[in-house]
Amino acid sequence: MKKILPIVLIFIIISSNSAFKHFNVFNSKASSKEAEKSNEITVAAAADLVFAFNDIGKLYEKETGNKVKLIFSSSGTAREQIENGAPYDVYASANIKFVDDLISKGKIISDTKQLYAVGRIGIATKIDSPLKVNDVKDLLKEDFKKIAIANPDHAPYGTASKEALQSLGLWEDLKDKMVYCKDIQDVLAMTKSGNVEAGFISLSVYKKDEMNFMLIDDKLHKPLKQAMAVVKGTKNESISRDFIKFVNGKEGREIMKRYGFVLPGDI
Repeated sequence: MKKILPIVLIFIIISSNSAFKHFNVFNSKASSKEAEKSNEITVAAAADLVFAFNDIGKLYEKETGNKVKLIFSSSGTAREQIENGAPYDVYASANIKFVDDLISKGKIISDTKQLYAVGRIGIATKIDSPLKVNDVKDLLKEDFKKIAIANPDHAPYGTASKEALQSLGLWEDLKDKMVYCKDIQDVLAMTKSGNVEAGFISLSVYKKDEMNFMLIDDKLHKPLKQAMAVVKGTKNESISRDFIKFVNGKEGREIMKRYGFVLPGDI
């Protein structure tokens, strides 16, 4: 009997360890599935969307219970990040071409691509500045020593601003005054601080109590067609698709229009 007891104890210990390992594996799988079912999505959004998407994101969270993390930058910067594997769920670009580029590289779920807005650009000066722009040619005046522009190499609004100046035959005369910024928000900050006398910003970030602003004729540059889509590899495809649908839905479109965007159906 004394010899049997240790054998029984050994058997119980082995069985317990096996069950414990099985329980850990089960828990690990459950945790993995739980992570996949996260209700938070990360949206890489163009810098011109800061105010509009903050409003849309809050409303979407309130109505659905899902969470939206917004990361704003120039569309070109976000495109490069996604191409290099950045774990975004949704890409909202200020240039539809950037979305198409990522589709061709297999980084975007192609059937999720949707046009959501067309942007407008203008010239801003500090609210208390004696300098105001009533005509683009005013920028040629000596008083305008520095002019901020989003870098045309990766920022769609910067590209459009340069195109407008080229259409008017002013780019060569003004290019030495240009201060290149990473995105529209950077331009806005430089202009509001007084570090530059004027800046090219989007209508969507203009606030009349903070800036003087002159809208530029949109015939002077290519249309700023803005598109968004779901990033391939997301673990939250369903919520990502739903967010895009919300942006282009009644409530989302009302917010976009409030910030000066031209809506897809109005093009």
